[in-house]
Amino acid sequence: MTAAGIPGRAATATLPRRRRSRSRSIRSSLSGYAFLSPNLILLGVFVLFPLVSAVVISFERTNGFGTGTFTGLDNYARLATDPVFWRSTFNTALFTALVTPLSMALGLGAAVLMNSVLPARGLFRSILIVPMAISGVATALIGVLIFDQNNGVLDKLLRFFALPAIDWQSGGAAAFASVVIVTLWWRVGFNMLIYLAGLQGISPELYEAARLDGAGGWNRFRYVTVPLVGPSSFFLLIMNVIYSFQVFDIVFVLTGGGPQNATSVLVTYAYDNGFVTRDQGYAAAIGVVLLLLTLTFTAVQWRASRSRDLVE
Repeated sequence: MTAAGIPGRAATATLPRRRRSRSRSIRSSLSGYAFLSPNLILLGVFVLFPLVSAVVISFERTNGFGTGTFTGLDNYARLATDPVFWRSTFNTALFTALVTPLSMALGLGAAVLMNSVLPARGLFRSILIVPMAISGVATALIGVLIFDQNNGVLDKLLRFFALPAIDWQSGGAAAFASVVIVTLWWRVGFNMLIYLAGLQGISPELYEAARLDGAGGWNRFRYVTVPLVGPSSFFLLIMNVIYSFQVFDIVFVLTGGGPQNATSVLVTYAYDNGFVTRDQGYAAAIGVVLLLLTLTFTAVQWRASRSRDLVE
């Protein structure tokens, strides 16, 4: 055997091994795509296809029947001069600015209490989580029973204590407040659950060390609890903002967007245009704007979170 022959045989033996390795890699990839294919098909049929269709329709003028007529950016130009669209945008932003921090703060407070030595913690946890088990429509119907300005539970209580009645349906500010209150009741339980999971992952030794250093209850909460539930807060911020941008069922059932568009949000306004006035092209344009707002906020928050992590 010559020295020159050894490398040649080694290369010849390596070639089949590479082919077998490549074949196994291809089979593994095909198996992975086969397992993913049901989800990818559902995603394509129920998410990507409707999304692309909505973008296409937003460039058309439609009347609910037949095919639309391509009009370019006319629907988007119309948005710029539509006062109801801007009122709905303002209401959506105000609703988000109120519901997101309040629901997160209340959820964190409830989680801290549920994670302490509070008596009957299991009962209180169940009470707070119950709203998560029912739909938004059912929650809104309960809200109607409470906030009806003629026969609602709250109205009867006010009359019983000889207090002035509140126009929950006919007053703009009161109607908006009723939507916010019902939404908070529905969302706090979910936020509490996420925060509770984060709190239970914090080592008790950190609190003990802070206590030994002389930190009081508020300082332990501020400098230990709040920073360590940061990942939970980031997740809840994104989820609550996306939900607030897309709120529909509670507003639709509780106020219908009234009175005089005082509680109209972008989704209810898109619904009115798409299914009441049958202007699907304009409704699709509103939906595309809402999608862009949601994606922009998510991207900004994600970038801000990554930048903060890199600095730390």
